[in-house]
Amino acid sequence: IEMTVPVADIDKEVESRLKRLSKTVKMAGFRPGKVPLKIVAQTYGPQVRSEAVTAAVQKAFGDKLREGNYRIAGDPRIEPREGTDDSLSFSATFEVYPEIVVGDLSAREIEKPELEVGEAEVDRTIEVLRKQRTDYNPVDRVAADGDRVTVDFTGRKDGEVFDGGQAQDFPFVLGAGAMLKDFETAAVGLGAGESKTFDMSFPEDYHAKELAGQAVQFEIVVKKVEEAILPALDEEFAKSLGVGDGSLDAMRAEVRANLEREVRRRIQTRVKEQVMDALLEVTPIEVPNALVEIESRQMADNARRDMEARGMPSGQLPVEPSWFTDQAARRVKLGLIMAEAVKANELHAKPEQVRALVEEFAQSYEDPQEVINWYYGNPQQLQQAEALVIEDNVVEWVLGCAKAVAKPVAFDELMGNAA
Repeated sequence: IEMTVPVADIDKEVESRLKRLSKTVKMAGFRPGKVPLKIVAQTYGPQVRSEAVTAAVQKAFGDKLREGNYRIAGDPRIEPREGTDDSLSFSATFEVYPEIVVGDLSAREIEKPELEVGEAEVDRTIEVLRKQRTDYNPVDRVAADGDRVTVDFTGRKDGEVFDGGQAQDFPFVLGAGAMLKDFETAAVGLGAGESKTFDMSFPEDYHAKELAGQAVQFEIVVKKVEEAILPALDEEFAKSLGVGDGSLDAMRAEVRANLEREVRRRIQTRVKEQVMDALLEVTPIEVPNALVEIESRQMADNARRDMEARGMPSGQLPVEPSWFTDQAARRVKLGLIMAEAVKANELHAKPEQVRALVEEFAQSYEDPQEVINWYYGNPQQLQQAEALVIEDNVVEWVLGCAKAVAKPVAFDELMGNAA
């Protein structure tokens, strides 16, 4: 857009600003407020004129935006143009938010997983919890699957010990998959004090590139064999899970409640992913580059902070905003589309919805009320809860517009457990 600013208006504003300045400015040889206007103008005139021009251009730009009903995205690029003796001319180049109309969702099919938590799922989860609390007792026998063995090992490639190929008093559980299968297999059948030398090859996709696909030789010496002892399903075990009275029935009820919460969360996540994909596909928009750049920079900053929090020196691994451009574009598009859906269909978060979500979060903690108080005492955390409620409202609205198809799903598939 083109803008003009009358020189007379600028001169008038400069004079007004200089007069105000002369009443407060301090200069050597003059009492405060008594500096002649001419001297104030000589000293501060260029700076004041620059400020007056900037203010006038900003006002003219704001007036043009209101006249054209523009919704500006990002910062404008304002450049001077050839003017006249009576006026200054400028041009402003900027991006605007796209006009958005959410597309037709009626033909879209959204799969909604269905799963009812039964006794079998509760039993399996309790077994997992027992295994997490496994104790190990030394045994005087050869090692078998499920035992924990402590070994010394030395690995050689072409007769030379390779980097990372040597350790002492190294414990691992046979069959747990922490070590390569050939390495674990070699330890099976050995007792304390016994040793074995064996050949093996590292997988082609091994993380240490210099060893990937390479043939090596290992020597292991078993120092100790320990048998796994699972805790008994008793009052003490229930109390270790936070069940105050140690009731096994109460423990099962709590495990079931936690499972049902996790199942709901995972189902909602799967449905939400499909909903977001559907919104993007039916509502093609041209996203402003300025917004993508802002989002990319924010994502890069977050990545740097995450690296630093993990103890990684971010300065040694520069994070470039360009790495996140595609992700940022998707986020910006979804944000714009969802904002329009919320506005057009009154999907804003209601206080009672936010409260219900916070209370659901809190149920996973030992003191739910403390967690609730923490949320309501932290505006930023509460805003995040409100954003999640809005997302849920959009999901429900899309499910009402699209074809929601129930799909029974196996527990392992939903939870991502290996078969």
